[in-house]
Amino acid sequence: MTVQSHVQELRRKHQNLSEEVERAQRTPSADDLAIAAMKKEKLRLKEEISRLSH
Repeated sequence: MTVQSHVQELRRKHQNLSEEVERAQRTPSADDLAIAAMKKEKLRLKEEISRLSH
């Protein structure tokens, strides 16, 4: 796997997590801890994308 394809895969995962967080936040019975965990993973992915892109 090239670095570029790895970055693309990370971006895809980041986008999917963004959509999942948005859906969860619109749900009244959403689990705040689960949302926080998704946001933390999203941030980790963003940082890895940034690190690999430079």
